[in-house]
Amino acid sequence: MSIWPKSSRSFGACPGRLALALSALVVAGCGKPLGQYVWVDEYSTPGESEYVIVPGDVLRVRVYKEEALSGNVRVRTDGKISLPLVDDVPAAGHTTTALARDLEGRLKAVVMKPSVTVSLEETRNKQFSVIGEVARPGTYALEPGLGVLQALANAGGIGEFANRDRIFVLRAGAERARIRFNYDALARGEEKAAGFLLQPGDVIVVE
Repeated sequence: MSIWPKSSRSFGACPGRLALALSALVVAGCGKPLGQYVWVDEYSTPGESEYVIVPGDVLRVRVYKEEALSGNVRVRTDGKISLPLVDDVPAAGHTTTALARDLEGRLKAVVMKPSVTVSLEETRNKQFSVIGEVARPGTYALEPGLGVLQALANAGGIGEFANRDRIFVLRAGAERARIRFNYDALARGEEKAAGFLLQPGDVIVVE
């Protein structure tokens, strides 16, 4: 009596079907899930994404017709700023627009119809990171106009076991995107891949 199930014996008449089935099982069992992502060709930046404040940034706070309440202030390591007439205000993790609205709400008790604008004077967040199958993973200074291919070159290039079709840029902030690249498309200078510019805080992952 055969120890094979009937469904397995049916492949005996067609070895090609058995090989195909086994290949599918191997791919399904060994393939690493990709998760959610968008190819760079399909990615579009939603306008000029607003900067997210981080500790160490210097902000310019302007309160309309209130010079005594206006000026430059540095975001402390605890993520807060100090201003006259209001308690310490959380700033890190907020956009400049959101912080301005928060300050207006806090100033209503002492200023008639306050109008506040917040702008970025200086930032320390001009960095990006490269992790995974590269020669020198780490954090690097972000130069203006830097693309993914040059960033990988700065990290010593992709490793011998890198998957050339699984290069991702993780973008935080309001966009929260995971953008996929193909190394050969980058090397060929294809339009969307070559024209993609890194932003402060981006993380390149090479699988």
